[in-house]
Amino acid sequence: MSEPPAKGLILLVEDERPIADLVRLYLSRDGFGVHVEHDGAAGLAAARRLRPVACVLDIALPGMEGTEICRRLREAGDWTPVVFLTARDDEVDRILGLELGGDDYLTKPFSPRELVARVRALLRRAAGPPDGGRVSTLGPLQLDSGRHLATVDGVPLALTPTEFDLLAHLLGRPGRVFTREELLASVWGYASPAGTRTVDVHVAQVRAKLGAAATLIRTVRGVGYTADA
Repeated sequence: MSEPPAKGLILLVEDERPIADLVRLYLSRDGFGVHVEHDGAAGLAAARRLRPVACVLDIALPGMEGTEICRRLREAGDWTPVVFLTARDDEVDRILGLELGGDDYLTKPFSPRELVARVRALLRRAAGPPDGGRVSTLGPLQLDSGRHLATVDGVPLALTPTEFDLLAHLLGRPGRVFTREELLASVWGYASPAGTRTVDVHVAQVRAKLGAAATLIRTVRGVGYTADA
């Protein structure tokens, strides 16, 4: 009987087989198990059946787009980290993927090494801090990093790993204004002026989930964001 992969199973849904083979090779070399599907319906079924540690989803898939796979998983309460792959040079498509619960995206052509690095960073965020974490409180909002649990007035919030990490970073220094570039580097683990729109979308998603507590996250025009009661 074979040993389970050291770093867990990644679900890769990509209809371009040469790309799928290359990504599988690099993820496998890094210690991940990789299950590959080539169409959307099979990808969704595999996500539900296999419970991977993360999903890498092409957006343009036959049968069902990657964004629809993500939407259906999130609707079912499945917050498995998701990285989107897209050949579309259209910001609307990328932003839609993030708004539906995606954590990150790469535009083709991309470096397989960068994809592996993004997956590793995403899984580190999902695992939480190695020291057991801390509890941060701001008004009715409380974050327990050790349990990866966010609540408003005691009611749990359904946050993706990236949304949780973004909120935790802001609450780590209440009143401190973070630029979009700082948040991108600290939360996502990379710096790119083109990626700052990703920060805006995730902040909007976090605010929507905070409900009445959304005012705790303020926009400082021309600078960035801060958490302040």
